[in-house]
Amino acid sequence: MLTIRPARSFDRDEIWRCLAPVMRSGETYALPRHWSQRQVLSYWMQPLHRVYVALTADQQIVGTFYIRDNQQGGGSHTANAGFVASPGFGAGRAMAEFALQEAERLGYRAMQFNFVVSTNERAIALWHALGFSTLARVPEAFDHPKLGMVDALIMWRRLSSQPRVP
Repeated sequence: MLTIRPARSFDRDEIWRCLAPVMRSGETYALPRHWSQRQVLSYWMQPLHRVYVALTADQQIVGTFYIRDNQQGGGSHTANAGFVASPGFGAGRAMAEFALQEAERLGYRAMQFNFVVSTNERAIALWHALGFSTLARVPEAFDHPKLGMVDALIMWRRLSSQPRVP
């Protein structure tokens, strides 16, 4: 059983423990692999991101995600999000389902992922299972460290028709 809650400043080291292997592998995020812990955490926990953590019963952080406006101004009614889950805990799906509910609670009308690496098959399968559509495939958008140039997907799902309350 996992609990999901907003991240706190004292979670930074455990969040880094989740993020580090994913960022270092360079296989799913279009961020520099050489970034330091400080740079990665500064990106992940920037003020415009609402950051959450997934915890086991013994309070170990096994995943993290953020929700933010996909765009500013006229595009702020659509959420964007980023997810990292430690393997073996089922945190990915739990965080995804929570994020969709939380984004709707926050008043977003849709969620959009601008850059899902096409080789991230588990994430793509999860998003499709949760009702996302693939809107576009961008050829050779990502330089995968093992596979070379691969495509990226733009994925979208409607959340609500209720207007967003800022």
